[in-house]
Amino acid sequence: MEKPTVALVYQAVQALYHDPDPAGKERASVWLGELQRSMYAWELADQLLQLKQDVESCYFAAQTMKMKIQMSFFELPPETHIALRDSLLSHIQSLKDLSPIIVTQLALAIADLALQMASWKGCVHTLIEKYSNDVSSMTFLIEILTVLPEEVHSRSLRIGANRRTEIIEDLAYYSSTVVTLLMTCVEKSGSNEKMLIKVFRCLGSWFNLGVLDSNFMANNQLLMVLFQVLQRDETSTNLHEAASDCVCSALYAIENVDTHMPLAQQLFQGVLTLETAYHMAVAREDLDKVLNYCRIFTELCETFLETTVRSPGQGMGDLRTLELLLICAGHPQYEVVEISFNFWYRLGENLYKTNDPALHGIFRPYIQRLLHGLARHCQLDPDHEGIPEDTDDFGEFRMRVSDLVKDVIFLVGSMECFSQLYSTLKEGNPPWEVTEAVLFIMAAIAKSVDPENNPTLTEVLEQVVLLPETVHIAVRYTSIELVGEMSEVVDRNPRFLDPVLNYLMKGLREKTLASVAAKAIHNICSVCRDHMAQHFQGLLDIARALDSFALTTEAAVGLLKGTALVLARLPLEKIAECLSDLCAVQVMALKKLLSQDPRNGKAADPTVWLDRLAVIFRHTNPIVENGQTHPCQKVIQEIWPVLSETLNTHQADNRIVERCCRCLRFAVRCVGKGSASLLQPLVTQALCMPTFQLLEQTNGLRNHPDTVDDLFRLATRFVQRSPITLLSSGIIVHIIQCAIAATTLDHRDANCSVMKFVRDLIHTGVSNDHEDDFELRKQLIGQAMGQHGQQLVTQLMHTCCFCLPPYTLPDVAEVLWEIMVFDRPTFCRWLENALKGLPKETSGGAVTVTHKQLTDFHKQVTSAEECKQVCWAIREFTRLFR
Repeated sequence: MEKPTVALVYQAVQALYHDPDPAGKERASVWLGELQRSMYAWELADQLLQLKQDVESCYFAAQTMKMKIQMSFFELPPETHIALRDSLLSHIQSLKDLSPIIVTQLALAIADLALQMASWKGCVHTLIEKYSNDVSSMTFLIEILTVLPEEVHSRSLRIGANRRTEIIEDLAYYSSTVVTLLMTCVEKSGSNEKMLIKVFRCLGSWFNLGVLDSNFMANNQLLMVLFQVLQRDETSTNLHEAASDCVCSALYAIENVDTHMPLAQQLFQGVLTLETAYHMAVAREDLDKVLNYCRIFTELCETFLETTVRSPGQGMGDLRTLELLLICAGHPQYEVVEISFNFWYRLGENLYKTNDPALHGIFRPYIQRLLHGLARHCQLDPDHEGIPEDTDDFGEFRMRVSDLVKDVIFLVGSMECFSQLYSTLKEGNPPWEVTEAVLFIMAAIAKSVDPENNPTLTEVLEQVVLLPETVHIAVRYTSIELVGEMSEVVDRNPRFLDPVLNYLMKGLREKTLASVAAKAIHNICSVCRDHMAQHFQGLLDIARALDSFALTTEAAVGLLKGTALVLARLPLEKIAECLSDLCAVQVMALKKLLSQDPRNGKAADPTVWLDRLAVIFRHTNPIVENGQTHPCQKVIQEIWPVLSETLNTHQADNRIVERCCRCLRFAVRCVGKGSASLLQPLVTQALCMPTFQLLEQTNGLRNHPDTVDDLFRLATRFVQRSPITLLSSGIIVHIIQCAIAATTLDHRDANCSVMKFVRDLIHTGVSNDHEDDFELRKQLIGQAMGQHGQQLVTQLMHTCCFCLPPYTLPDVAEVLWEIMVFDRPTFCRWLENALKGLPKETSGGAVTVTHKQLTDFHKQVTSAEECKQVCWAIREFTRLFR
């Protein structure tokens, strides 16, 4: 792009906001995006801010400045940094009254500059000294002081651990000065609400960074102001939210209670005074405030969790904190109790680990009251029609209740709770919505009740399958879920199998109950595999007529999974024929699609059938003794031509190629090592097409992570089953190149599959499994590493320093470990070269990594005696670049 004039940029901004034609807006957006990526953006943004024509152009310019400093700071030579700082400070002062969003963008730009500009020492001190005596500058000064701590851990800045440590120490040093400034602001502005909100936001930001001195804060007036605002009934919604956020940040900051004693006591006492204010908010039906109080009470409980478990009822282990949460659980709106779920999970986890019956006894009544409240919250509206929705907000809430109940039920006792719930149904005659909610909670805990000789469980099962069809459809739906969860009981009492299957078949034939019934049948098949073998013909009939039932895709696949699990338990001689029958429907459908003329030049989509075949292959895993022919081999051999033709027909469609790859992968896994010769042509065909398509497209790997995932899982299966076949083929070079390119993908599954492939590939040359081909494998891996080793190590180091999130690092460590085990001396050289290529300082002049840190890291990795030492070293080292 050539350098545009300011007038042209202004015109484009006007078009972006005011052009009535959407195409015009889009053109302006693309052009402005290109401008922001260019070198000219610095100067043009500066000029627009000086012109101060209107809010839109100034906002665009301020946002551009922030983006350039965040993403492209390296473009500026160091001698321009001071001029840029002075220019930004001048802009924020002259534009402070134009619009708050512009002030925020410029404040972010200044904060990001301060974090990266190593020559700007003591920026907090400079700013306070320069602006604190001018009342009119106070709004933007506080804004800068708010965003500065927030940006310290910004992922887009990547200032590195060395610089970050230096900054945090600097901010801690000036933190008391900032708090004093904030208190002065409050005193000067009196009850100015906007200023109070800014002050609380700023204070919260410094609490979040964890740099405030807790002794200094414990005796600070600001803390009193915070609680006064929260106690006052007339506090506005916005101010209430800001004060609540600030208290939550303070509580979070003192999570290590013992090292923050004076502040911890002040906050503890302060929060306990808010109970009256909570009741007032409930009385006024002010849900926003109620939610804020519940957040504060929950944060209080989270912070003092260990104290409460260590010394319940004493000091700051006061159980009034749990009472506050149970008061919130009594609120009619389920959104209120939902806030506290994470605390109850953590409490359950803590108590489970301590495993002290006396301690469990103290907390049991609280959990019982919680469960009682949750059962009430799970009730559908009495006028609800149809089945319970599980995708809306309330459906998701019920699923979270189900998970929570499973996690804390051990404190109350599964059996005791199950029996109590059942007796409320047996003895009373509750309305349908109460019955449904009770069945829902029973379904959540059914699996944790011991099924051995349990008359209550068998009685429940007997009664449920006798439910008349006249009861509310939601009750039938949840009772089917309960039956599915009780499959262990059916397995122990096979006399129930027929009545249970009859009950579920009734559901399967009804449109609204079909999917939940299919899921229950799948559960029964998974648990009662041996008993279900006698019903295999019935399952096969269902599978053949799958599309005549009103099933979701997931439920249909689940039924096939259940059928395949039972199929694997049939006598070996019957498996081939039955598998052939089970696959026939899907194969016929694929053949039919292939024989059709393409509509509008596009062949019909075969993914449904490919997914169904994949699930059958995945779960048909019979026990085959050594020397026996795998019963599935013949069937899969017959299906090959159809899959091959499907691949050819759809080779331009990544989504379908990806589904073919999945199908092949599970077929390879199903028939095992005996399949090498049979599989090679088709797997090579599958690997070639997507690999080349992906590599040739711009951003191909990033845009199709699922294809990458399946492609490398398939390649890994091949490495595990028949490494020589793959290593000897011409395609291996392309696969390794594709893998090296794909190591940068920030996608959990795809990245994991790529790393596993590379690790397993190298491992075949490391593990001497006493098979005849070990020396040949070692030689072939040696050739591949000679060709790609340096590139791979360099790319992995670059990737884990600049592209990947920390959770992927153990996978990277495993790959580096395998390379090192394969050839340690060469790896030492490769790693040294890779480290030499890393940047040693940031564009702002801060040291990223010292020579000592580089040599220490090299030594830690190359002298490691186990993989986890490599992982620790990488984790510490990559922090220097984040």
